[in-house]
Amino acid sequence: GLQVSRLIRVAYGPVALGELPAGQLFEVPTQKVAELQVAEGMSRGKAAPTMRIIAGDWRGRSLIAPAGHITRPTNARAREALFSMLASRLGSFEGLEIADLFAGSGALGLEALSRGAARCRFVERDPAALAALKANIAALGAGSRAELIPTAVEALPATGRPADLILLDPPYGSGAGATALVRLRALGWMAPGAWISLETAADEGAAIDGFVVDAERSHGKARLILMRAG
Repeated sequence: GLQVSRLIRVAYGPVALGELPAGQLFEVPTQKVAELQVAEGMSRGKAAPTMRIIAGDWRGRSLIAPAGHITRPTNARAREALFSMLASRLGSFEGLEIADLFAGSGALGLEALSRGAARCRFVERDPAALAALKANIAALGAGSRAELIPTAVEALPATGRPADLILLDPPYGSGAGATALVRLRALGWMAPGAWISLETAADEGAAIDGFVVDAERSHGKARLILMRAG
């Protein structure tokens, strides 16, 4: 990682550790540290693993994934399979309102925007993931169509702007996806007829009370599930 002295210099100007008064604590906010780590890695050619947009206006454009074990980006083959499944059902992404929950790098929501979706709300709380997500949105010039919500999915409030497509990629084995769907439906996040994509571990069950599974596909350790509210 970065040396603390470099973090302080970049975030707050040329302040060396030796110049700080004895006994004084100098705290760099967690989110600022994460953003600087992403920027530092990119400048040194040591950014986290890269992914690419598969299709649409930004086809072939690179995305960065946050480093570390907390965030697990959907691999390229699974992402391609997911969007093939969605395209065959939606016909077009044009004008759709998207919600990308447990967004990580934002690869799923940004893929939808690349294919013509109107707007996407990205919900993520991990500092490293947020830093990568902000960098990806900026790199693609997607700021006018992207809304970043830096909070836990389970803390989301009610909304008057329901989504046509909800993309969920929660931690494997957590049950967070099922819990989130039940809550989000009650809070108005799902438009009538909305499609829902849920990625789970291959050995996790897909049954969620009140939701009807339309299709399931396994890709390595991942299971992709398309469903709608029953």
